[in-house]
Amino acid sequence: MKSITAPIEKLTNILRLEAETYQDKAVLGGLSRYADTWVQEGKAAFGADAADWVEAVANRLQTYSDLPDTTARQQAMAALLEMIEIPPSAVETGQAEKPLSPPTPIAKPAEVKPSSTYSHTGLDSSITTLRGVGPRQAKRLEKLGIQTIRDFLYFFPRRYDDYSQLKPINRLEYDEDVTIIAKVWDAGARDTRGGGKLFKAILSDNTGSVEVTWFNQPYLADRIMPGQQIVISGKVDEYQGRLCFNSPEWELLDKELLHTARIVPVYPLTRGITSKWLRRLVKHSVDYWSKRLPDHLPSSVRQEADLLDLETAIVQIHFPDNQRILKKSRYRLAFDEIFVLQIGLLQQRHEWRSEPGKPLPIDEGPLRDFVSTLPYELTNAQDKALQQIVADLRTDQPMSRLLQGDVGSGKTAVAAAAMALTVAAGAQAALMAPTAILAEQHYQTISRLMEQIPGHKPTVRLLTSNVTGQEREEIYAGLTDGNVDIVIGTHALIQEGVEFKNLAFVVIDEQHRFGVRQRAMLRQKGYDGSSTARPHLLVMTATPIPRSLELTLWGHMDVSVIDELPPGRQPITTRLILPTERERAYSFVRSQIESGRQAFIICPLVEESEKIEARAAVEEHERLQKQIFPDLELGLLHGRMKGDEKEETMARFVRGELNILVATSVVEVGIDVPNATVMLIEGADRFGLAQLHQFRGRVGRGEHASYCLLISDS
Repeated sequence: MKSITAPIEKLTNILRLEAETYQDKAVLGGLSRYADTWVQEGKAAFGADAADWVEAVANRLQTYSDLPDTTARQQAMAALLEMIEIPPSAVETGQAEKPLSPPTPIAKPAEVKPSSTYSHTGLDSSITTLRGVGPRQAKRLEKLGIQTIRDFLYFFPRRYDDYSQLKPINRLEYDEDVTIIAKVWDAGARDTRGGGKLFKAILSDNTGSVEVTWFNQPYLADRIMPGQQIVISGKVDEYQGRLCFNSPEWELLDKELLHTARIVPVYPLTRGITSKWLRRLVKHSVDYWSKRLPDHLPSSVRQEADLLDLETAIVQIHFPDNQRILKKSRYRLAFDEIFVLQIGLLQQRHEWRSEPGKPLPIDEGPLRDFVSTLPYELTNAQDKALQQIVADLRTDQPMSRLLQGDVGSGKTAVAAAAMALTVAAGAQAALMAPTAILAEQHYQTISRLMEQIPGHKPTVRLLTSNVTGQEREEIYAGLTDGNVDIVIGTHALIQEGVEFKNLAFVVIDEQHRFGVRQRAMLRQKGYDGSSTARPHLLVMTATPIPRSLELTLWGHMDVSVIDELPPGRQPITTRLILPTERERAYSFVRSQIESGRQAFIICPLVEESEKIEARAAVEEHERLQKQIFPDLELGLLHGRMKGDEKEETMARFVRGELNILVATSVVEVGIDVPNATVMLIEGADRFGLAQLHQFRGRVGRGEHASYCLLISDS
């Protein structure tokens, strides 16, 4: 009997000692630290049937340390004693000589009280099950993306303050982050002239003394008192030639140190949530729940990849012991993210390939005929990519291929060749582009290429939101009965009413501009009533993707890379310049125009609002026309203009009637002006990599050397 009741007897003695002062000093580290010991010993003594009761007691122990005052701790103590069936009076008078075994019957998980819901499914419990988190705080935490206990474990710090370096006072140096342990010699609050409050303390160790000031925290007078040993961490400041600290983090020495003397996590905050409160809550959650987080990686994988176990990684990412283990924790958690993403992508690949495709009977004859009609020779990279696509089209597995190549590398020609071969094999092809401008450019380019084909020429139609009425109905009918061989368009291709007779090949350009659902909807158009085969899919992107990232993002696709530029394409010189060098940039633009060239000037992305961007473009156009280039012809292009206005402006620029085109991001795609040699981008730091790459691709399309100038505000 002694072995069964030993954990309760031990806990009884601890509670008896704690009930004398309610200072949470009955055991080293407080009752919260003892909770894990209790769980281990309790489960070993009482078995699986009592596991819920043991963890419910542990929950009470763990939250005891955070209670704000003696009254709250007395109430919590009474609840604890009731749970182990020991009268509070017996503890206070020392009469609890015969501790009882756990109460029976043991509560089932569904019967556990809300304050004791630490069950095996608790990781997905609401954070309101945590002591100290009520509805109001839960709503605030929700703004940080925290709704469940699992969310808390994966709510990682945004940075760390390294206060692990302890120093004596006589070795402090200005502007260093440091921790000192010292005795409070004097402390007190006073008013400032401006009506604020200061709390000052003089701290001393065996080597010297230093003054510490906290601003607008008068309540510290009840917490920091002469004679106490405290730990402070912060940046060493200087005042009137003397070193000092201003508003450092502080803690009493006899507590477990969370905010000082260690690598301290710094979390994102929101109104009503303080860093100390959040840090304490994360610490208690991590200490308890990380042990209950199942590790999805087998030990063999962890060993082979030299990875920490998940519990250690979670604990150390929040409260690292040192920089080395922090790095290893980050590595493990980053591995998890990429590993799970990779598994999902491979699953997509498997699902895609497990369904039947539409094998196309492609002969070498039509392939040679089409290539021979091109106004230029394919580069080796283009030819290799085309051969890979043709091999895919011939198989009964649906193609899923990414075609990556710089702007102007000839991706469209490769896609057009594959579309022509699809039509020659008796099927239909479709190309979807993110904007009407780009769709129109593709339509013109592909139509010209198809016109050169000897014999039967494929019927190519353009379908965008601008195509309405009778013309739209004709295109719909042509796609349904098969009279339209190739359709090029925007999101209009995935609208209801668009039905194909035999769609076998789908091309998506600038695929990062489309969502997964939009891409799937176009593929779905390839199903017809008599067949369940999927169409072949080719997606194109000009954004440069390093091999490692490519494998991560496109792991479910085969990849073809066009890494050669066609003959005659000029390399583009790219320069990052400071805002103070803007006048030099304007002078360079003028010199290029005097040499007979043209230029783009891109207005910065103000915010995700076409209306505000348009206004910014109008204002910048007026400023440049009046103050910088009054003698030149400037055009304006933005998203709020009507379609025919845009067309007219672009046509004038292409004809050379405009020297400079001032534009927003609408020129990201769809303008081919071989005479344009300068791309000047204001606020370049506000655009993404893909956009900058597209902007740069608007120049260097002719025989002249070209330049891209990036002006960054930061």
